[in-house]
Amino acid sequence: MDNEELFYTVALTMIPDVGPIISRNLLAYAGSAKAVFEFSKSRLEKVPGVGPLTAERVAAFKDFKRVEKQLKFAENADVRILRFHQADFPQRLKRNHDAPLLLYFRGNANLNAPRLISIVGTRQCSEEAKAFTENFVRDLQGLNCTVVSGLAYGIDIHAHRAAVKNGICTIGVVAHGLDKIYPSSHSKTMHDMYPNGGMLTEYPIETRPDRENFPSRNRIVAGICDATIVVETPFKGGAMITAYLAHSYNREVFAVPGRVGDPKKEGTHFLIKKNKAALLESADDLLNYMGWDKNPVEQHRQLQLELTPSENILLELFEQKAKWHIDDLNIHEAISSSDLSLNLLELEMKGLIRGLPGKVYQKVEG
Repeated sequence: MDNEELFYTVALTMIPDVGPIISRNLLAYAGSAKAVFEFSKSRLEKVPGVGPLTAERVAAFKDFKRVEKQLKFAENADVRILRFHQADFPQRLKRNHDAPLLLYFRGNANLNAPRLISIVGTRQCSEEAKAFTENFVRDLQGLNCTVVSGLAYGIDIHAHRAAVKNGICTIGVVAHGLDKIYPSSHSKTMHDMYPNGGMLTEYPIETRPDRENFPSRNRIVAGICDATIVVETPFKGGAMITAYLAHSYNREVFAVPGRVGDPKKEGTHFLIKKNKAALLESADDLLNYMGWDKNPVEQHRQLQLELTPSENILLELFEQKAKWHIDDLNIHEAISSSDLSLNLLELEMKGLIRGLPGKVYQKVEG
């Protein structure tokens, strides 16, 4: 049952122009990923947000050999497939409305570690910015921080290399499948990251690093972290997109100041000036602002999940009785029948309940 659902969830993410929000609506309406592919085109059109064009794309999808190929690759390459409802899916990312349905991860890292920070900036960085990045990451030693970036030229790769050099866990979020490394010149660094870090993506194999994938990649860089640090960037660029995304997700954003009039510092100065980012000059600034102890005790803290009033009502019912049939929930006066499927899906994706055969749902213990 679970392997079958994994198969069709992977298939759902491969349908062209069907993003995570529409995918979630489809799952809520159909009840399972497999059921989505059994719906007729006319029935698909009844799903909120799904028009005739999207329904046609879903109904026309037949590339299940690609799904098999992806699953085989994952098995052979030790790639973990993390689905939204699972406990090892990044909990911080779950809070975001546009979180992906699944992620592919290769390596050895805790994506729910107590302290995750992203370090980003321009590809054509200055020597000053490079030195700052290396010194800043060095000063994170012993602070139980995981460094996240995008494996790109410039600030990204200097952050990863400094983390590897100093024995700090580091994760590269990429805009392509895990069957390749882009740019290829960073292959050695990526392989050095696997023992204490790894490579993360929402894209299946055979996905090229096309331009339109990078802004989507940036939302994961911002979304899995507690804070984003912008070291150096002009007014426009990927680092600015990441900063704006982090700010929209209510994450902390920091920017490193520089010389007035320096084009490569226009972005960081703008973020500080507009109160989109706090000024940062050292690792101590980060610790003080975040309220992090300099001598942390290793612990796994459960990240708080935000629940809607309807989800809280449902969860209280599961506290009273561990298993419920959907029909019994549907007639409960405290639950709106029109929102029931969506609320059940959200609780399942947050790892609080699980779906069982026969439209039965069970509370997840622990």
